[in-house]
Amino acid sequence: MSLIDFAKNVGRHLGLGDHEQHQQAQAQPGAPQAAQPPAAQANQADQDRQKASALYGLMQQMGFKGDDLGVRVDGAKATLTGKVASQEIREKIVLLVGNSQGISQVDDQLQVSQPAPEATYYDVKPGDNLSKIAKQFYGDANKYHQIFEANRPMLKDPDEIYPGQKLRIPAEATVGARA
Repeated sequence: MSLIDFAKNVGRHLGLGDHEQHQQAQAQPGAPQAAQPPAAQANQADQDRQKASALYGLMQQMGFKGDDLGVRVDGAKATLTGKVASQEIREKIVLLVGNSQGISQVDDQLQVSQPAPEATYYDVKPGDNLSKIAKQFYGDANKYHQIFEANRPMLKDPDEIYPGQKLRIPAEATVGARA
């Protein structure tokens, strides 16, 4: 259970239009939420509910299930609650939500039925590909498919990763990793 940082302006579009950009342009920089007029606060709360609903729908679309799964959004922070069957599912849900545009932090409060060692998260850099990442973590570029499989269904093609994206490197892959 932790707070995980993500790149806010990269990732999957939630299909909510450009309403967020318009609202941010109208907000005073540095002004605390409480200083906004009540209408702006209500508008932000409505937008947060829409984001949470879109993220929950995305989790369902990807086939992630659990008990009492929930997503709450507060600005650029998403909080995940509920219970899932495995550490792998937990980490995939965190990545799915965090690698969505407009989300810069995920507060992972998910519980796991079958605890297992946590994976390492890796931030994709310009020029990276799965083979290069596999070489770094496994010592063998040909093991890129293990990283690809560890990030399915979010990744549909091993050649379609982007800078700023966060990937899951399973715990067993990090043994003997080269930094």
